[in-house]
Formats: sequence, C-alpha cells, structure tokens
Amino acid sequence: MFVIGYFLQATATVLHYVLYTYMLIVIASALVSWVNPDPYNPIIRFLRNVTEPVYQRMRSVLPLTVGSIDFTPLVLILALEFLDKFLVSVLLRMSYMLGS
Repeated sequence: MFVIGYFLQATATVLHYVLYTYMLIVIASALVSWVNPDPYNPIIRFLRNVTEPVYQRMRSVLPLTVGSIDFTPLVLILALEFLDKFLVSVLLRMSYMLGS
C-alpha cells in the first residue's frame, strides 16, 4: 500500500505546481490587460490562448463584469487557490494514511 501512498503524494505535489503555475499565468494575464500590449507578441498570445478559454467558460456561467471592471481573473485565482488547498491537502492526507 505504500506505493499507492507515494503515488498520491507525487500526484499532490505535481498538482500543486500545476495550479500554482497557472495562477501565475492568470496574474500575468491580468496585469498585461491593464496596458495596451501588442497582440502579435508571442508571450501575449500565449497568455491569451491559455487563459481566455477558461475566462469565457466562467463568464458564460457567472456575470463577473461590473461596469468596465472584469472580476473573472480574481474569481479564477480564488478558485485555483481553493483547489490547491482542498485537493492537494486531501491527496496528501490520503497518501499519509496509506503510507503508515
């Protein structure tokens, strides 16, 4: 059973890094949206290609725009933080239970 525990621990660690990296991408995308960036810049295109599908899905479910302020990145960051705290903690707890 300890092999499954180690597998869950490794999965929790990778999930934590993936969620954290995506949260940094969302923050960078939100900061870049405050200026008028060149839409043909490869970094800007990458940020938009990675975040816009999630933003569009969230906007279709919840109206997250008040006036001209879009709260979608903030809600997404909170959701990512919740997933990080909840899922990673559950996976780590399960791995410790199976490891001992």
